[in-house]
Amino acid sequence: MVDLRSSFAASTAALLFALALGASNMTAQAQEWTMAARSTVYAPRNAAATSQPLATSAALEVMNNGGNAIDAAVAAAAVLGVVEPHMTGMGGDMFAIVWLADSQELIGLDASGRSGSGMSAAAIRSRGHERVPGSGPEAITVPGAVSGWYGLVGNMGRLSFAQVLQPAIRIAEEGFPVTPIIARQWAAATEKLGRDEGARDTYLLEGERAPDAGEWFSNPDLAASYRQLAKEGPAALYGGTLGRKLVDGLSQLGGFLTLDDLASHEPRWITPLSTDFRDYTVWELPPAGQGLAALQMMAMAEGLDLESMGHNSAEYLHHLIETKKLAYADLARYVFDPATMDVDPEALLSREYLDGRRRLIDPHQAATRVDPGRAVTDSETIYLATADEDGNMVSFINSIYSSFGSGVVIPGTGFALQNRGAGFVLDEGHPNQVAPGKRPFHTIIPGFLTRGDEPVAAFGVMGGAMQPQGHTQLLLNLLVFGMDPQEAVDAPRFRHLSGNRVAIERVPDAIRTTLEGMGHEIVDWTRTDFGGAQLVMKLPRGWAAASEPRKDGHAAGN
Repeated sequence: MVDLRSSFAASTAALLFALALGASNMTAQAQEWTMAARSTVYAPRNAAATSQPLATSAALEVMNNGGNAIDAAVAAAAVLGVVEPHMTGMGGDMFAIVWLADSQELIGLDASGRSGSGMSAAAIRSRGHERVPGSGPEAITVPGAVSGWYGLVGNMGRLSFAQVLQPAIRIAEEGFPVTPIIARQWAAATEKLGRDEGARDTYLLEGERAPDAGEWFSNPDLAASYRQLAKEGPAALYGGTLGRKLVDGLSQLGGFLTLDDLASHEPRWITPLSTDFRDYTVWELPPAGQGLAALQMMAMAEGLDLESMGHNSAEYLHHLIETKKLAYADLARYVFDPATMDVDPEALLSREYLDGRRRLIDPHQAATRVDPGRAVTDSETIYLATADEDGNMVSFINSIYSSFGSGVVIPGTGFALQNRGAGFVLDEGHPNQVAPGKRPFHTIIPGFLTRGDEPVAAFGVMGGAMQPQGHTQLLLNLLVFGMDPQEAVDAPRFRHLSGNRVAIERVPDAIRTTLEGMGHEIVDWTRTDFGGAQLVMKLPRGWAAASEPRKDGHAAGN
């Protein structure tokens, strides 16, 4: 926990107000590129930004019925497990950063699960695998999300867990019309879903196809699982009848989880890591997630003259891409299960260390690097942010890793189990080598921003390896170029992929040519996922919220 106590100075209020309304000092180029389809949402009491309108509506419904931002975040996450089942659900993991207004505390939660007791390098090799399978029962780890949902509501919420789950239960039972974006992504996983009996029966209509855009879909099995959680609490999953159903089903399929693995699971309350950027402090969760890379990128960016470079100029993009390479090289080498890390994360955030890393950047030439090991950066995740009239704020992320996770649904449960075990390696002696009861490297990260002793914003950009580079770009849009929240979300992004390959949204030919002359390989951006951002910002009175136009994002308030 981080204790931040003091009054909100008048100068801070004025600056935050100007920032939220958007100082009009973007470059003409950035202004021209801004997606003008939506505006920043301003709300007097409560606000929510999620990746799907039904989830945002559920968050506001819960707050209007007496719940707080914590209750609302969990309600929205449960609904997203219904309407975006390829992205998230109770079969995955979750992380959160919470600002508690009463105590002026910033609190971190890691609700990620460990590998099963039977999961080892020897066991996987004995089955003929040369790497940890990317899907199927052998990739499944303990699903930690439900423990985190309950931990948040039970410790910080105002409503009962049963009340918080009601919107999701209702939508799962009654059904909902599938949106075009989700329908396309769902259809892309048809073959994967067809390989598992439970997944096929749960997610493919007539056992053959994904729902079309506008077609209604319901999930009575998931409604039943949610009802069981509402009645029995998380014990139903962690050692109870629902957990036994999972373990029995996975045993028949060749999985590694035991009932004891589920029963022994506990979420971790943790202290966020931070770095200062100008007058602000950026907060991320510590390993085994990749928040450290976002903090390193922000710290290295602070030593650059970003205003003079200009937003998304060739010089600006080059320097940020190079900071990304440096940060991710550290990520690949040092960040694993905290129990196996051989370096203190704080050492990787020291100014002396990062100044030295920044000096490695050649301002005229892209560095050629070979990514260490294989990438473990699938992108099926949801991020959401909520805030209530009392000043509580939640930065929340939930994921099942790949599209529909492992692709395994135990019949009758209604949800896919994550494939987070794919984040392990088999290499002997590697800190991230698969072993029983171990946390895999994690990609999902919530972010938070403070100024002095006051909260400023809950933010995130879901999308695998896009997340730290997305966090950095979003924050620089806000803090350096004065964009308002929705402009900051809309602005074109880059995504460095590997080596010198990089995708840049809507990149002009002149900038592309300059970057290629520096050694960057610019790939087709239309075939790249640039993540999904959500943002809720505190104003001197009320909230500003923004949501992702690249998804079904929806920000709203009242």
